[in-house]
Amino acid sequence: MLQSHAPRSDDFGLACWQGRVSVMNHAHRHDDIEINFAGDTDLVYLFRGRRTVLRRGGIAAFWAAVPHQLVSATPNSTMRWLTVPSEIFLGWRMPDPVIRNLLRGVPLLESVPGPQDADHALFSRWSEDLTHRDEEPRRIALLEIEARLRRLALATAAEHHGVTALPRDGAVEHAARMAHFITVHFREPLTVDRVAAAVPLHPHYAMRVFKEVIGTTLHAYLAECRMAEARRLLTATDMPLTEVALTAGFGSQSSFYSRFTAANALTPGKYRRLHRA
Repeated sequence: MLQSHAPRSDDFGLACWQGRVSVMNHAHRHDDIEINFAGDTDLVYLFRGRRTVLRRGGIAAFWAAVPHQLVSATPNSTMRWLTVPSEIFLGWRMPDPVIRNLLRGVPLLESVPGPQDADHALFSRWSEDLTHRDEEPRRIALLEIEARLRRLALATAAEHHGVTALPRDGAVEHAARMAHFITVHFREPLTVDRVAAAVPLHPHYAMRVFKEVIGTTLHAYLAECRMAEARRLLTATDMPLTEVALTAGFGSQSSFYSRFTAANALTPGKYRRLHRA
């Protein structure tokens, strides 16, 4: 039987559940690959402000570290979620164009939904297997999830044919691992040297690879993670602004205030009041 509530964590980990669809009043992010199954409703998302529609019965997979927001769905409808930790996903060594597009906020999207009964059965079985006390059902579930993702990537492969080829020197994997490191540690003081050392790469080469693969600078990606967390804390908690600033990784309240206001055209206090209203 599927879980009725999502796990309560910044990162969901390896989990599968179902529930009522509710639109989100702000974008959020977590360090997983997220797979959504739109059972009986069309789902409308924003990925970095870009509108994407998942038709009922379809499946979408995306890199959830990219801020994303569900903005429209049929009231009282249900959907199913599956999350896979990014380190497990990277171990599957999916094709480089697929990983690069996911990192850039381009989801894998099944434009022509397959048989719903088959995916209903898969999600139900995965939910049971991933909570099983024995290791073998979990191992089988991971193999099936990898296969379903590969089929999803194959179904959307036509959209990647125009992508400029990247050097086959591990650039995509390096960029993905740097993005993963930033997603885990963005609340801490981070420098290019520290992020590059986690791969490891020379800092100058690390910055070039990151920009080439993801399409944005390492500093901009870090700022995006911190800004998304600040928005979440402002709308979902009663933290004082000083605590929001430090928890989201900004060095000071003054730095947080100026950067937040510039990025959102609202002060943190006005943003909180607007979205809570």
